[in-house]
Amino acid sequence: MVGDSLFSLLALVVTLGVLITVHEFGHFWVARRCGVKVLRFSVGFGYPLWRRIGADDVEYVIGAIPLGGYVKMLDERESVVPPAEAHRAFNRAGVGRRIAIVAAGPAFNFAFAILAYAILFATGVSSVRPLLGDVVPGSAAASAGFRNGDEILRIAERPVRTLEDALLALVEFADGDSVLPVQVRDADGHVATRRLLAPDLGEAADGQVLSRVGLAPYRPPLLPVIGQLKPGGAAEAAGLRPGDRVIGADDIRFRDWQEWAAYVRARPGQALAVQIERDGVPLTVAVTPATVPGARGPEGQVGAFVRVPPDLAANLRVVVRYEPFDAAIAAVGKTWDMSVFTLRMLGRMLVGRASLENISGPLTIAQMAGQSASIGVSAFLSFLALVSVSLGVLNLLPIPVLDGGHLAYYLFELVKGSPVSEAVQNVGQRLGFAVLLLMMGLAFYNDLARLFGSP
Repeated sequence: MVGDSLFSLLALVVTLGVLITVHEFGHFWVARRCGVKVLRFSVGFGYPLWRRIGADDVEYVIGAIPLGGYVKMLDERESVVPPAEAHRAFNRAGVGRRIAIVAAGPAFNFAFAILAYAILFATGVSSVRPLLGDVVPGSAAASAGFRNGDEILRIAERPVRTLEDALLALVEFADGDSVLPVQVRDADGHVATRRLLAPDLGEAADGQVLSRVGLAPYRPPLLPVIGQLKPGGAAEAAGLRPGDRVIGADDIRFRDWQEWAAYVRARPGQALAVQIERDGVPLTVAVTPATVPGARGPEGQVGAFVRVPPDLAANLRVVVRYEPFDAAIAAVGKTWDMSVFTLRMLGRMLVGRASLENISGPLTIAQMAGQSASIGVSAFLSFLALVSVSLGVLNLLPIPVLDGGHLAYYLFELVKGSPVSEAVQNVGQRLGFAVLLLMMGLAFYNDLARLFGSP
């Protein structure tokens, strides 16, 4: 557990360090080319862990608190500016140049996401085929005629190649009212169109959009046989070994791995008497699942992974790969889709059509960063791209103290012909800080609720 936490913390620091540097470098690079003098380029806040003076007397700093960064520019509103350098002050720059400098931060986040997706698409992204499993009786999916083994080909007008494509499309059209045409290929190879009532995400907080309509991803039946153990995990500490077959626990028998995994997840920190079979010999082993944060609160985890037949994974996965030029086009489209998706989710939360519990803070981000990094470079790069898009979109929101708030002032200045008054900007700053504190408090609350369980 300690090792996992440290790894997740390191992954979070790398994630924030990379994306904050990209964002602030956008402001820095464009400011320099617009003739505005940069005084300090800081990644992180607080006590400076590292400091260096570069060309043009720019101070480069790495702060101890990696939860943000800033680019400080010469500005007559903040300090006395020597007359010889007054023309290089930010406040003296034309409104067009100020817009370019402020917009550059989010723009560089989007550019980073495009580059990351382009690399992934050019090298090939392995993902899960959009196969469906059991359909809940009486659900919207059952009424639409969905069956176990259906593979989604298209939702409305959007082609679907992976399970992620299907989830994003369902969330995009989630209004609880419209009927979506969903093209599928059934287990017999026949193509059909099923008409599905769009899900309502008003109460959903865990991203389980499929379950909202009575669907689930296809999960092949796997025998409860251990394939690998997590070093230092509860299963290894209890003496379990690869090849052990889990028969049951506390006199409850398991038919497959899914039943065993669900049993463990529901019992964090509880001592379990696990019946196994090892080389044909029945044994009972005492295992206490570790407690880890989950989407619905604390979950149990023993650190054991199922033995998967070698040919099974190949049948359930699909590799998405493009030629370099097509990869770049697809990367732009992916970044656009994720940006629109983020905006729509924010809009739905604002009007109460999606739960505020979808807002995540640093604890959840750290967990996701650690999980993606542990999978491999491609998964971590995809995670960086996703967070970079979110950072770009959030910074463009018209909230004072964010880039979007400053852009709103400058656009108003373009229309009005004169800058927004200092008094109005001061009020806006206070309101902006209040909104940010509220959002940060909600994000931390959601993190703690996931970690310890909702009160």
